[in-house]
Amino acid sequence: MKVFNLCCGRDHAFEGWFASAEAFEAQLERGLVECPVCGEQSVRRMPSAPRLNLSSSSAPPQPAGSEGVPASPTPEQLQRIWQKMARYIRENTEDVGERFAEEARRIHYDEAPERAIRGVASRQEASELADEGIEVISFPMPKGPEGPLQ
Repeated sequence: MKVFNLCCGRDHAFEGWFASAEAFEAQLERGLVECPVCGEQSVRRMPSAPRLNLSSSSAPPQPAGSEGVPASPTPEQLQRIWQKMARYIRENTEDVGERFAEEARRIHYDEAPERAIRGVASRQEASELADEGIEVISFPMPKGPEGPLQ
C-alpha cells in the first residue's frame, strides 16, 4: 500500500492510499480521486519522503529555550482539527437544510423538541436569530459525500 501526500487546486492537503503509483494515476484519470474537503477533482501529488524511525524517542527534539511555549499549529494540523470538528458536527446533529432558521426558532420557543441541528441560513436570517437571542454559529462544512470524512 502506497500513501501519497495530495493537494487539490484549492490547496487542501490530504493523504491518499493506493495499491501503487500506477493505481493512483489510473484512478486520477478516471475522475475517482477528489478532495475530501471541497470535492474538487483537480488533485496533484505532493513531494514526500519516507518516514524512518531511527530512535526510541517518539517526541521530536525541541529547540533550546522553547520549554513550556506552545507552538502555533501548522496548516495541516488546523485542517485535521477542522475535519474532526466537521465529523463531530455531522455525526451529532440533525441536518434540517434550508429550514434552519425556522427550526431554530421552533426549538427556542419550545414548539419543537430540543436537539442539535445544522443547516443553511442567510446572513440576514442569522442576524435576526441573534436579535431574538438564538445563538448560532457559522461553520463551513466540507462539500462532497455525506460519507465518512478522511
